[in-house]
Amino acid sequence: MVWLICLLIAWAAAVLSCLRLCLAAARAAHPLATSSRRPDTAPYDLSLYETAFLAGGPERVADLALVSMHLRQSLLLAHTGWATVVDPRGRDEVERTVIRAIGPEGQSRIAPVRAAAAAAEPVRALADRLVAAGLAMPHALRGATAAALGEVRRAAVLIVVLALASMTLPGRSLSPGGPAIVWFALPLVLVVGCLLIVRIENHPYSPWASPAGQMRLDSLRVSGPGRGTHRHLLAAVAVRGLRAVQDPLLRAALTGRSTGGPGHAY
Repeated sequence: MVWLICLLIAWAAAVLSCLRLCLAAARAAHPLATSSRRPDTAPYDLSLYETAFLAGGPERVADLALVSMHLRQSLLLAHTGWATVVDPRGRDEVERTVIRAIGPEGQSRIAPVRAAAAAAEPVRALADRLVAAGLAMPHALRGATAAALGEVRRAAVLIVVLALASMTLPGRSLSPGGPAIVWFALPLVLVVGCLLIVRIENHPYSPWASPAGQMRLDSLRVSGPGRGTHRHLLAAVAVRGLRAVQDPLLRAALTGRSTGGPGHAY
């Protein structure tokens, strides 16, 4: 029967995709076992940039630099979504990358500046250091896990499509919605259950941090930049992202919810 072939395809998609996800999760749980690098076991306190990367990836590092520069008034971030350079001397390579991304005119939209800073060499070097220390997830493992999750989601969609298609096929059952369609619930439960388990297990954790990095985040001690009156805000941005920013105008500038022309700074 044709519906039985559809059922076999559904089971194959469910089993293979879930197996791939399990293998990717097992490799992600022990990232150093798949890496040719020896971990740097020397203990050190995480910097704010390193904390930001482990908690939120390259974009979080760029956001931290933008907020830090704005709080020091070396960079003005307008709620209209524009960044204006006040002091062209950055304190570190990430800040200097931000200034270069803004350009010689000293003013630019924030979104492309953030994207350029997140993709710049200083952030990649920071990521490499964290991977070498065993604190960050290698790019290949993170990509493999994301691909496996996508495959499981596509398998769920395929199962639903095959189940609906089987309802229109002749000889599926003498009664509408009969036994043929019921069998498709089993592989669907498998893939949905797999996705739920992954979500429950990973929800509190960052996809950028390795298990060791996540433990370091959980017992956090961070060090510079940002000593002074704004240090607590910068630490909160590093760990929690832009939702830690309480100033509505600054949050609007960084999230891009307002639009406008240049020159509308605070």
